[in-house]
Amino acid sequence: MTASIVTDSPLLALPGAVPAAGRDAGVAWHHGDPVREQRALATRAGWVDRSNRGVLAVPGADRLSWLHSITSQHLSALPDGAGTEGLVLSPHGHVEQHFVAAETGGVTWLDTEPGRAGELLAYLDSMRFLLRVEPRDATAELAVLTVLGPDAPAALERAGLPVPAADWAVLPLPAGGFARRMPGPAGRVAVDLLVPRDGLRAVADRLTAAGAAPAGSWAYEALRVEDRRPRLGAETDHRTIPHEVGWIGTAVHLDKGCYRGQETVARVQNLGRPPRRLVLLHLSGEHDQLPAAGTPVTLDGRAVGFLGTAVQHHELGPVALAVVKRTVPDDALLRTADSTAAIDPT
Repeated sequence: MTASIVTDSPLLALPGAVPAAGRDAGVAWHHGDPVREQRALATRAGWVDRSNRGVLAVPGADRLSWLHSITSQHLSALPDGAGTEGLVLSPHGHVEQHFVAAETGGVTWLDTEPGRAGELLAYLDSMRFLLRVEPRDATAELAVLTVLGPDAPAALERAGLPVPAADWAVLPLPAGGFARRMPGPAGRVAVDLLVPRDGLRAVADRLTAAGAAPAGSWAYEALRVEDRRPRLGAETDHRTIPHEVGWIGTAVHLDKGCYRGQETVARVQNLGRPPRRLVLLHLSGEHDQLPAAGTPVTLDGRAVGFLGTAVQHHELGPVALAVVKRTVPDDALLRTADSTAAIDPT
């Protein structure tokens, strides 16, 4: 099956919306004041257009046991109205795909990074055999809109939208789609709304009228970096194993049956020695241009890792996530591109 082709978000037509580039192309980078937008997400409530994410639908009587057997997550007993996250690993235990799941109405929904739905669907199709499952690309059907901030529940209620009570709870939306509560960045409330794509603008307008400020991917990524949450393709490369970026216990279940890559997961878990680790870096900030993802991180002229997402944070200044060798000390003076970098040990 081929992936759905989705054009730029209609929310880019909002006044002040500045398009993002790179992996977040198709949605707004900011709406005119990225610092104010970050503060809204951190202290009040805002909504972020993430409709460039890919969405798959997996109906069929065998869907949960099948997904359980081919991914890293325990899915066989996922109840209706619940969500989780998981990985597809290579035979050697390297991360190939990351997805966020929701089980509702007899369908398991998977959403994933922009541009990755086709790859994930191809993997699922290759593993179908004779089971009763019918995975399809549903990116053209549902779009992701995230409501974030301590006042997010109140804003959702004022907009007439359901508020899931606990992390990973899933509730249906009145007009189709669903609301899924997520573990929010830095402990903040986050709710992903997967809404019918043709109703995206109407939902965003209701949220704005209810007091949730429009915020771009810049603001969302700044809080994600602050919270040290990895993103596939930014803080991962072809060698990444789940232990290195904190996906053990969240996207990888350690008490389940065999799945591809499990041997590596078990071996590293038992030894407790992943070769690399995810860290938060404070960048020196003498340059306006932040270094790009993938830029080498060096110590005394030797490459010891690579940079993930770098962003200007409204309180922390220029910060970035990086994956570095496990042996790099917390007090090491690092460099990336033309910037000096220091590990945040907290």
